[in-house]
Amino acid sequence: MLRWVIEPGIETALIDPGKPWQNGATASFNGRCRDECLSLEWFRTRMEARVVSEDWRRHYNEVRPHSSLGYRTPLEFRQQSVPQGKSAEAEVNLPMV
Repeated sequence: MLRWVIEPGIETALIDPGKPWQNGATASFNGRCRDECLSLEWFRTRMEARVVSEDWRRHYNEVRPHSSLGYRTPLEFRQQSVPQGKSAEAEVNLPMV
């Protein structure tokens, strides 16, 4: 995990245990992922967990509108935020889950 973060130059931030308000967006996402995906499934294999999690992630990012983004999906928000001439995939400052 550490290598995956360091290679592209991603900076990390420590969130103290028991203090989710230090990063509300992460705490909110983790709660939604747990409540809407992980708690509803009983995974028999890692592959099944990967497939179900990826389906949920795609729905969360590409289908489901978010009120905090003006009722746009994260994908729509990201595409509208990238300057002309750049592709959304090349932009590293706008991460998606």
